[in-house]
Amino acid sequence: MTLSPPTVASTTASLRAKGAVWFHRHTTAVLWLGLGVVFIANAVVNTAVIGLEHLRQGRETAPWQIATWEWSSALLFVLLLPGVAWMERRVPLAWDHVGRRLGLHAVASVLFSLAHVAGMVLLREFVYALHGRDYSFGDWPRELLYEYLKDGRVYLLLLLAFHFAGVWSRRSRGEAHLLAPREDVPASDPAPMPASAPFLVRKLGREFLVPAGEIEHVVAAGNYVNLHVRGKEYPLRTTISLLEQQLDPTVFMRVHRGVIVNVGCIERIESLDAGEARLHLRTGAVIPCSRRYRKALKERVREAPR
Repeated sequence: MTLSPPTVASTTASLRAKGAVWFHRHTTAVLWLGLGVVFIANAVVNTAVIGLEHLRQGRETAPWQIATWEWSSALLFVLLLPGVAWMERRVPLAWDHVGRRLGLHAVASVLFSLAHVAGMVLLREFVYALHGRDYSFGDWPRELLYEYLKDGRVYLLLLLAFHFAGVWSRRSRGEAHLLAPREDVPASDPAPMPASAPFLVRKLGREFLVPAGEIEHVVAAGNYVNLHVRGKEYPLRTTISLLEQQLDPTVFMRVHRGVIVNVGCIERIESLDAGEARLHLRTGAVIPCSRRYRKALKERVREAPR
């Protein structure tokens, strides 16, 4: 039997699919890069505009001074991007406990501004010292307030950028939701779901059901867990501890503080140093097993029916 070569259309579709998967897995990194480019471009434009304005006004300001003012600020904003992304993951924008969330972000915005100003002033003092000059930030209380009024807006815009990028990424690749709990089970008592119980998955405006038993493994990701099903990831807004209580204990098992596995998907266990292990799944995925859970897992696999 001869195999026909792939068509240009199929090859293009495959590359697009692989590109989409890569993009979804690196959405935050791509956003960091994009925002970094924006800050740097803004520093370039501001340096040119302020330089021309000073020339027009007849002010004798050295070009290196203007560049130092603008580039020190831009560089610190770029360096602080991971911190804002971390805060968005740890305290995502949501209506539950909204007062507490806003309070935490208000505190974070103050710390963001203080870090920006402190780093910016240090850089400026360093560059000025190289030119044999002294840099003066001015009246600190007044200038800090002035800087916070600007930095607070920047923090808010960055927070919204990371939030909506995450929302878009989750919804475009599929976001899972638990269906309504059974009426005979109190909300405070998360009874295990049978393997046939479905998760509702929304993807690009479409909805479909994924039986819990089809989940191959689960990985914690901040305030979400990622359900791995047939080679795809579906974020679910819950904690891994709560999900562990809800999944069928005869099918699933916790093997790491951030990983739950469908025991039936394990192909082999690879022993590592210090009592840890790697689990090779039939899907080709490799997940960690910590020393804390390894013994129980081996007993579980030994007792499993052949």
